[in-house]
Amino acid sequence: MKKDNKLIEITNRIFIIRGQKVMLDRDLAELYGVEVKRLNE
Repeated sequence: MKKDNKLIEITNRIFIIRGQKVMLDRDLAELYGVEVKRLNE
């Protein structure tokens, strides 16, 4: 069940913008366990 909850949490952070699936940098950074500025480097 934990895996399903994590998948739902990630899926809820995906947005459709102009027909493209996107995630905010802050959400990706949290997912990977890094700071936003490191992700953007």
